[in-house]
Amino acid sequence: MCPQKSDTVLQFDDIDKVVHEPARLMILLHLYIVEKADFIYLMKQTGLSKGNLSSHLSKLEEAGYIDVKKEFIDRIPHTFLSLTDKGRAAFDSYKETILKLLK
Repeated sequence: MCPQKSDTVLQFDDIDKVVHEPARLMILLHLYIVEKADFIYLMKQTGLSKGNLSSHLSKLEEAGYIDVKKEFIDRIPHTFLSLTDKGRAAFDSYKETILKLLK
């Protein structure tokens, strides 16, 4: 007989796979702490390449977890990123789920 899902038993499906991926988790963690960050800052903090970071940011943006703003400063393009309310809620939920699993 298989155990059934209950409020006290967490299942693998309870973990948000978009957040759980290590690179995206690191990105969300940095954005959770700061109000907004630019692309270069995140690249340096995470150690990801431009292409890899861009790919993960696209997935987070598609999920509605981050907001991407592009602007020019002294004719140089800059990309600024911030968590959306949905992204902050997803990170909080992920954190609670992991803490429950660790108990």
